[in-house]
Amino acid sequence: MNDKPIKLPGPEHPITIEPNPARVVVSIAGRVVADTRHALMLREGAYPPVQYIPLKDVDVSLLERTSHATYCPYKGECSYYSIPIGGERSVNAVWGYESPYAAVAQIGKHVAFYPDRVDEIAERP
Repeated sequence: MNDKPIKLPGPEHPITIEPNPARVVVSIAGRVVADTRHALMLREGAYPPVQYIPLKDVDVSLLERTSHATYCPYKGECSYYSIPIGGERSVNAVWGYESPYAAVAQIGKHVAFYPDRVDEIAERP
């Protein structure tokens, strides 16, 4: 039995997901961790926009899954990854929803990066 609340986006808590037409490149310690032309821009309430990058465009060999986990009533269970080459600041630097709720299903098989835990998240033409 799931005792966690499940909420739907709406006027009081809007969530929109749109393709980002720019190329998005994430780098740390002189290495490119992700490079995509298929990022999704998620806007949620008053939070800053977040780039969700397809896992197929991430160098997953640079990631290390951690035991850290969180829950979002709008998106579901969230898993985390560290980027060891980034040192201590890159612990739990990456997150993703492996089985997101239907309202945000597009972000499945995507991950996002905390901007302050990588060197750069650049949008390029």
